[in-house]
Amino acid sequence: MVQDLYILMITAAVVSILFKLLKQPVVLGYIVAGVLVGPYLFGKTFVNADNVKSWGDIGVLFVLFCIGLEFRLKNLISSGKVAAIGALTIIVGMMIFGYAVGMDADFDMVNSLFLAGMLCMSSTTIVMKAIDEAGWSKERFVKGATSILIVEDVVAVVLMVLLSSIAIRHQFEGAELASKVLDLAITLAAWFICGILIIPTLIRKVKKYLNDETLIILALGLCLGMVLTAEEAGFSSALGAFVMGSILAETVESHRIEKLMTPLKNVFAAIFFISVGMMIDPASLAEYWMSVVYVSLVIIVGMILFGTLGCWWGGQTMRDSMLTSFSFVQIGEFSFIIAGLGTSLGVLNPIIYPIIVASSVVTTFLTPYIMKAAIPCYTFLYNHASESLRAKIDKREQQVAEAEAKAAKPSGDKNSLADKARHAVRHTIITKRLVNLFIKNMSAHDENHGS
Repeated sequence: MVQDLYILMITAAVVSILFKLLKQPVVLGYIVAGVLVGPYLFGKTFVNADNVKSWGDIGVLFVLFCIGLEFRLKNLISSGKVAAIGALTIIVGMMIFGYAVGMDADFDMVNSLFLAGMLCMSSTTIVMKAIDEAGWSKERFVKGATSILIVEDVVAVVLMVLLSSIAIRHQFEGAELASKVLDLAITLAAWFICGILIIPTLIRKVKKYLNDETLIILALGLCLGMVLTAEEAGFSSALGAFVMGSILAETVESHRIEKLMTPLKNVFAAIFFISVGMMIDPASLAEYWMSVVYVSLVIIVGMILFGTLGCWWGGQTMRDSMLTSFSFVQIGEFSFIIAGLGTSLGVLNPIIYPIIVASSVVTTFLTPYIMKAAIPCYTFLYNHASESLRAKIDKREQQVAEAEAKAAKPSGDKNSLADKARHAVRHTIITKRLVNLFIKNMSAHDENHGS
């Protein structure tokens, strides 16, 4: 086991440094490292595949836990229209494209649905990294883009649950699917209500006793506890990790937890991407290179088309809409997770996984270059647009500028509606009594042990 970790870490470090020198995303380096240590390139594997898979599964949990920690209800509400309409347009449009590609390739319904799910999610990690490296972090469109990515991540977790249900029965039943969605909604509501009633107040009460070591252990314990709860309820472990991250995002220690989790997440996420690379057979890629090109073009064209339309319908300017959509032209971690889910359930056609991974590599590699084309494409569109369309673009720009100026004015009410709601929930008499009773029992327990 130690030897496996040594080989993985050294190979990943060397390859990722090389990719950094080439100014490419480090995620690609991890995938290439997986190809190097995997069983296909040299005819033998240098590490125990079962160990790597187990560590990779833990990596998925930590990635989703950290995504949940970034889920701020207040931020989402502030850009709710563009987040909801933009994400819905992208997801529905890309799923239709993906399902059509699957049926065109003579896949069955289940494989086509899994393929559609893999193509409808941009990579939060890669998008934010690409925006930062392009020097666009302060651009106006970033807030809306981040909100869309958050909604996509939430939908992806729900989509995994639905795909699992469909895969097990190999059929699509509307009534049963509606029942499953209702069960999921009720379960999520119960978890969030109970979690937000108890956990944020509890952490605030014991905050002075939480050093970094204790806080990270508590956070991981809560995460794994929710993972087990989700599995017992018949849902995926990934859902449990995301939910607990979302609950902890509402606590006073959320940023501190996120900071402490980052190194741990980076290590296990790297192993996850290496495990993805280990499943790539270069020979199969050479055989299916046309499919890789085809799927990559579907991703790029679809994301630009539906991303631009969704953001525009959601109220962004045309310039911001195109900057957002040109940043979304790749698939990433959730595509691999959904592909891994289909493989573990034994329903995914073996050729889909390497094609999806290769398409992710291609689109991730092209993302920085496509992003640079956003402004020239916007300029070309504006200069060659009809008078009516140009008038609409100018009018939207003016509306957004006026809304920004209005929002920038100081307000006497510093707390948002979401803040007030959370404050009211956290300070109910029931919550205070539950937390005080818990602390009192813990103190009595310590005293008994001490005596």
